Amino acid sequence: MRIAILDYDAGNQTSMLRAVEHLGFTAEITADPAVIARADKVIFPGVGAAGSCMATLAKRGLDTALASAVETKRPVLAVCVGMQLLFAFSDEDGGVPCLGLLEGIVERFMPDEPSIKVPHMGWNTVAHTGDPLFAGIAQDERFYIVHSYYCAPGPDIDVIAVSEHGGKFCAGVRHGALAALQFHPEKSGPAGLALIRNFLTA
Repeated sequence: MRIAILDYDAGNQTSMLRAVEHLGFTAEITADPAVIARADKVIFPGVGAAGSCMATLAKRGLDTALASAVETKRPVLAVCVGMQLLFAFSDEDGGVPCLGLLEGIVERFMPDEPSIKVPHMGWNTVAHTGDPLFAGIAQDERFYIVHSYYCAPGPDIDVIAVSEHGGKFCAGVRHGALAALQFHPEKSGPAGLALIRNFLTA
């Protein structure tokens, strides 16, 4: 099985690679659209800001490569900023048009209470709908998360996980073979590894 991890200078590719290899799989970190076109499964990691991330994706032709992977129904797993970039628009960096592969937008946390800090950072419980990605993972398992923005999916997008930070927010979505998570499974210990294994073995 050929596993491609996108390299678009957004950080965290190495952590994801180590997690995949720890599970006994072989993967390649790549910025080559041709490699992504041949991959059986694609992982779209991310730590960064929407504006610079989108610019790099477009410069390297990775925006088109991702769109092709989704269109051909190959399994894609997007994480953190990777998840946010799938939507049509992000409020980050003054407003950034994104990939538009999922209906919805990305908005900044604007909590009313001073005790609710932004960015939201640390271990948070996640409730899920029983999607196969969460097979064998308990409800309210804790996952590691770092973000200042959250996704607001359109009505046709299946929300498969939610968490809370001054109210509920979307922590995971699915659209066909495309799944996306706001939290970092590669940094979330045994539960995160179980989730990555579920993606790779589905």
